[in-house]
Amino acid sequence: MAADSGSSLGAAVAPLTLVTEDGYPLAATRYRARAALRGVVVIAPATGVRMRYYSAFAEFLATQGFEVLTWDWRGIGDSRHEARWRDRRLTMRAWGERDLAAAICWAARRDHGAPVGVVGHSFGGQALGLAANADRVARAVLVSAQHGWVGHWPTRDQLLLRPLWQLVMPFLATVLGRFPSSWFGLGEDLPRGVAHDWAAWGRRREHLGTWAGHAALRAPLLVYSVSDDRIAPPRAVDALIRGLCRGEGPAPAAAARGVRGRLLGPLGLLSGGHDAVDLGRRGGVSGGGKCALTPRRSSGDIFPRLDPLAEYPR
Repeated sequence: MAADSGSSLGAAVAPLTLVTEDGYPLAATRYRARAALRGVVVIAPATGVRMRYYSAFAEFLATQGFEVLTWDWRGIGDSRHEARWRDRRLTMRAWGERDLAAAICWAARRDHGAPVGVVGHSFGGQALGLAANADRVARAVLVSAQHGWVGHWPTRDQLLLRPLWQLVMPFLATVLGRFPSSWFGLGEDLPRGVAHDWAAWGRRREHLGTWAGHAALRAPLLVYSVSDDRIAPPRAVDALIRGLCRGEGPAPAAAARGVRGRLLGPLGLLSGGHDAVDLGRRGGVSGGGKCALTPRRSSGDIFPRLDPLAEYPR
């Protein structure tokens, strides 16, 4: 592993390689905590988004006492290596079952008794229930994470997504061996297997096919969505929450009772200088339990505002 190098915020940063259960090497970056250790956080990226996108947020967390890990999914960015676009190991399901599991394993080995947290962005939030060791996660924050069935999108967006997932993506991925996401402004190009998974999941109502892993999660969850987000519209976010809350029993809860007006203070997830969130008017609040909050924001990058291991109200 290369020697640590200083970052602009003073967090010591070092590249490392995660090796998954099936032997695939993932390019990753570790950010050392620069204050008393509060926990270990893994940042699960969105589809086609490279780990460098999250560097400023990771550096911020490091200055707050968190050990942080970011990585590129297999077949993406620095984790593509010499793999062929048609490599059968490069699938979206493997991102959750293998890659995220490897990141959680790394965090659990390093926590020194401190809690392990996950920040899941878009697919990174969906993937949480695919990792067999997700029970090692103490808390999670999901940002613009959605249930990916096309029917959850507004009609105007379905007019684009249905042909994309039914024809364009499978066809181009088969012919080219990859889906050229960069042609459409959708981030990094995707290996064939990843594109086929994404297209197939988007076409079917049950999306991932099984929700047993999501329903079995017992970690407190805080879910953020953006009201005008066309990638993760509120209805798709709410559908993911329903999947996460299935089978919920008397597990430790991240619920808030009487949440109106209590978000910014008790949760400690947003810094000052931002409008308060009126959950009654703009948010969707499920019943008690692990999935109690869905704050909405109208726009803006909220990553630097999140504290993934804040004490949630009981």
